[in-house]
Amino acid sequence: MNIVEINALSKEYKVKKKRIRALDNLSLTIQKGEIFGFLGPNGAGKSTTIKILTDQIRATSGSATIFGIQSNKAEARRQIGYLPENPAFYDFMTAREYLSFTGKCFNMPESSLAERTNQVLATLDLLDAANRPLKGFSKGMTQRLGLAQALLHDPDLFIFDEPMSGLDPVGRAMVKKIIKDLKNKGKTVFFSTHITSDVEVVCDRVGILVKGRLVAIDSVEHIMATGIEGYIIQIRGQDNKTEEIKVSNSELNGVIARLLADNVKIERVNPVAHNLEDFFLDTIQAQVPTNESQ
Repeated sequence: MNIVEINALSKEYKVKKKRIRALDNLSLTIQKGEIFGFLGPNGAGKSTTIKILTDQIRATSGSATIFGIQSNKAEARRQIGYLPENPAFYDFMTAREYLSFTGKCFNMPESSLAERTNQVLATLDLLDAANRPLKGFSKGMTQRLGLAQALLHDPDLFIFDEPMSGLDPVGRAMVKKIIKDLKNKGKTVFFSTHITSDVEVVCDRVGILVKGRLVAIDSVEHIMATGIEGYIIQIRGQDNKTEEIKVSNSELNGVIARLLADNVKIERVNPVAHNLEDFFLDTIQAQVPTNESQ
């Protein structure tokens, strides 16, 4: 089942009598239970896509549905946990008060709201700051509260715009674990980012957007597998020292067989591969006209 369907979506803005196309005939689907990473350089159209899905702006043409419902319908938005790129809150409230306010907006019953609030505050490591005014929150704490409010009503679809923004390594690791846990619960996650290492770790599929156009879409597993250029074989050599042998894909099996026949101890075999960042940069570079790249 496709949770999100985007069909021929375009968005144009009028700027000083000129029309700027932020999205150009974008079509993609996001399947139930998958984590989909939306990659692209700044200004590629990622946030524009997300704002259309959450009905903050309207498309110039094309359509988008969530759970089969047009994305501009309130019924579709009730089923989303959304984190904007730059979350902002009423700074006179505390974190607990804001989550209570959010829960009431989603008609969560009072009997379960307090317990659920404590759960998400604990998950995002905000319990100790739960009763502090939000005006004293750091950028990272604000980002984590944004994730807490997205998780609060336990929807089946999560849309995150740059969820790792402003987080330290501990916070990023926490968010990646949360995203993986959501997948394990059968939830669907669609998030934009330009941090390829995060996508590598958590995503099932990735789409790359350049100048409003979807220029690549593939599974992370396939991208990583097709990027393997060879292998490094670590062996225990003379004087008990570790030595390395670099072999091509076609040589691997033969070299390993010869080493085993000679009773050489193989300690490790590591692939030499392009990572997702290489794929991303190569894809971006392929979209640049020759006269622009010189």
